[in-house]
Amino acid sequence: MFSRLRSDIQCILERDPAARTAWEVLTCYPGLHALVLHRRAHWCWTHGYKWLGRFISHLSRWLTGIEIHPGAKIGRCVFFDHAMGVVVGETAEIGDGCTIYQGVTLGGTSLYKGTKRHPTLGRGVVVGAGAQVLGGFTVGDGARIGSNAVVVKPVPAGATAVGNPARVIQANADLKREQIASQMGFSAYGVTQNDDPLSLALRGLIDNAAGQEHQIAMIWQAIEKLSGCQATGTPDCVPKDAALLETFEADKLNQWVGK
Repeated sequence: MFSRLRSDIQCILERDPAARTAWEVLTCYPGLHALVLHRRAHWCWTHGYKWLGRFISHLSRWLTGIEIHPGAKIGRCVFFDHAMGVVVGETAEIGDGCTIYQGVTLGGTSLYKGTKRHPTLGRGVVVGAGAQVLGGFTVGDGARIGSNAVVVKPVPAGATAVGNPARVIQANADLKREQIASQMGFSAYGVTQNDDPLSLALRGLIDNAAGQEHQIAMIWQAIEKLSGCQATGTPDCVPKDAALLETFEADKLNQWVGK
């Protein structure tokens, strides 16, 4: 029991830069308190003491603001960061090393008892603030759920789900991001640089427009050379409004859309 508590405290110290000491985590982190109480409630639930398990769960909700059904299964080193308003359903399963932020719901969409109604989170999943994961499907190992996303279908391992309804984006292989991820151990709030589909679409359009302007400028420069304007000095060889130079500010527009 104490070894598991020590591992829970250590994982919080590693993932939360605001955590200064083990004593501070032990006494001031409601996410840790909710986990400790849930283990008691889950033991009661699995050993036939259903009412007592529900009562401990209810007490935990009143003390911490985190509602975890005593039937839910939670792995090791799970970190509920802030976590006010988190709801975890009866058949939900949370794998080792997951990070769950405030306002998250691991809920169900079925009313049939005895069925798998709530999601299963693999190892190392990050669920951003306000996200809703609804249904009896699986979120793969290392996946990220963006803040305020509404996920109603499976998410592959290593992928990211953002938006409402959530759209799945495969993991980015960018070297710099992988280096940062390996240093931090997880992606805060489940948000990464290239997760927003709308921003990705806008960036693609901007890059395409910039490439077209570059090609047009090269064409006019070639026409200018072929027509002999440089040799003759004739000003009317090329129209005055010809795009001889690139003026499309792609970098500035990409900054506006968050590149």
